[in-house]
Amino acid sequence: MPQIAGLKDFSGEWYHTGQWPHDGVQFEGKRVGQIGTGSTGIQTAPVIAQTAKHLTVFQRTANYSIPARNHALTAKNRRDHKRNAAATRELTRSNGNGHAWRVNPQLALETTSDSRTIIYEKAWQTGGLKFRASFSDLLVSEEANATAANFIREKIRQIVEDPATADILTDIDHPYAAKRPPIDTNYFETYNRNNVDLVDLRKTPISKITKDGIVLRPIDGQDNNSDPTEQLHELDIIVFATGYDAITGTLLRMDIRGRDNLKLSDAWSEGPRNHLGLQAAGFPNLFMVTGPGSPSVLTNMPAAVEQHVEWITDCIAYMTKNNHTTIESPESSVESWVNETNAEAAKTLLPKVTHSWYLGANIPGKPRLFMPYAGGLDKYRDICQKAADNKYKGFAIS
Repeated sequence: MPQIAGLKDFSGEWYHTGQWPHDGVQFEGKRVGQIGTGSTGIQTAPVIAQTAKHLTVFQRTANYSIPARNHALTAKNRRDHKRNAAATRELTRSNGNGHAWRVNPQLALETTSDSRTIIYEKAWQTGGLKFRASFSDLLVSEEANATAANFIREKIRQIVEDPATADILTDIDHPYAAKRPPIDTNYFETYNRNNVDLVDLRKTPISKITKDGIVLRPIDGQDNNSDPTEQLHELDIIVFATGYDAITGTLLRMDIRGRDNLKLSDAWSEGPRNHLGLQAAGFPNLFMVTGPGSPSVLTNMPAAVEQHVEWITDCIAYMTKNNHTTIESPESSVESWVNETNAEAAKTLLPKVTHSWYLGANIPGKPRLFMPYAGGLDKYRDICQKAADNKYKGFAIS
């Protein structure tokens, strides 16, 4: 939750997308304000707009988004998926992204402009996360990335009818997919509705919340060609789509204690440190699943979860068979893996976006450290398997 003064005074209802009522929220006849346009906000806005009297979206950071193209599976779809299940599974297990498709090895910078456009257009029509697999250099070259970013910006301008609104939505300050790449169903189309407005918080930040709604203020010295006084948006409901304390938040909230009552929050006070994304020094027999230092959110999560659970299961079986009771990661192994994680991230554009939740930037006071392993699930799987094949080299077993 963002710390906005006056929320307790708001006379309407407010919700965070991460704590949504199980019986839903009724938006009919309501004036709704949504704060946040990340992955969750992009999914939320079109649904709210369908029934709300009016929706005002408060945007701080503009985002790219690709159409999801979700559709009902036909009988043929089901038959094909079942027929190809073994091959699909093998592909997800051997692939760097954990998905059932390979990244196109072709380089955007070595492809003609017309050919690039054809490839991007096909990927746009296909939809989903596969768009980022259009070329292999999109996340390692800013120049290559710009070809994808500009294509998406042009698509946004084609969809959004009001040029001023399109300007706000395309004022994107980071490379495509260097932050979490959202996918959507009619997100940009939502701004063509008569009951939807977009507010640019970079020009008029939120000042406070009152009993009646959200108050904005112009940035000092900015010429808005309008009344410089504070502006009230009267609302009945506020929806906070402001994200989550990702990757480490849930682990730290559990108040895990290790040797000598060491708190995990103290051990990670300057950022998460562990070995292979699996174990932290000083915390014997504590295994983490898709935590920091693992591919996790940079890959297809079910594939990443499976890899971790299978490795941990095999490790416990090995220890049981050999009458071992304790396994832990020494600090030397942790230090080595932190360096490896940083080195893999440095090969990409990912850590250059300093306001990404991949670095914990959305949580005040959270140490800025690129948390996922960016070397790919296939490479990570091989590293973990080699450790296991060498009697869990890098871990201390007793």
